[in-house]
Amino acid sequence: MSANPDFIYLPPMSPYLDIIYQDNDFIVLNKASGILSVPGRLPEHQDCLQNRVKRILPTATIVHRLDMATSGLMIMALNKPAHVAISRQFEQRKTKKTYLARVFGLVELNEGSIDLPLICDWPNRPKQMVDHENGKQSLTHYRVLSRNDSTDEPASTLVELSPVTGRSHQLRVHMLALGHPILGDRLYASKEALTMRSRLQLHALNLSLFHPSTEEEITFNAQCPFA
Repeated sequence: MSANPDFIYLPPMSPYLDIIYQDNDFIVLNKASGILSVPGRLPEHQDCLQNRVKRILPTATIVHRLDMATSGLMIMALNKPAHVAISRQFEQRKTKKTYLARVFGLVELNEGSIDLPLICDWPNRPKQMVDHENGKQSLTHYRVLSRNDSTDEPASTLVELSPVTGRSHQLRVHMLALGHPILGDRLYASKEALTMRSRLQLHALNLSLFHPSTEEEITFNAQCPFA
């Protein structure tokens, strides 16, 4: 059973690829909201960031993913040693990732942490949910950047999110659990929070890692389209 039975996949075509950085070991892309990171099962879901990159760089392989509705930084390795080295950094939590999100309502504390275990909500997949008995440990730090309580629309808050773990839908479910779903979230937002924005207000802003060849720490940035 799908949580989005009426969903029609229309990935953005312009820009076709937004390349932030490229060398012999890896490529960094700014993924648009609305395109899959990897192909889906159905024939109409084959257009994705991975396949677009492989058309010009056939050796490219996926190291990590972003949700279809999320925009921002994604890395693909261009050779096997680089893939192994970068994958290990993700697994060992040596990479540093920062996201921006606009969430519903006014977040009370200026900063905090959300430590709630997550598991797939199997009857409603791909949705995830908090499960204190069977869920996998999941940790997100957050920091409020600005609060909008103007009379033009319902209140919202711009937050910086730093996930320590990398569970599926982690940021979306953690903000929902805090009582502040991300605006435009087709899976988790209330009707009011969903209709406030036409796309999910979640963007992978910064990504730091150690270069697989030089071992130098490097940081990449992708400007947020909604902040």
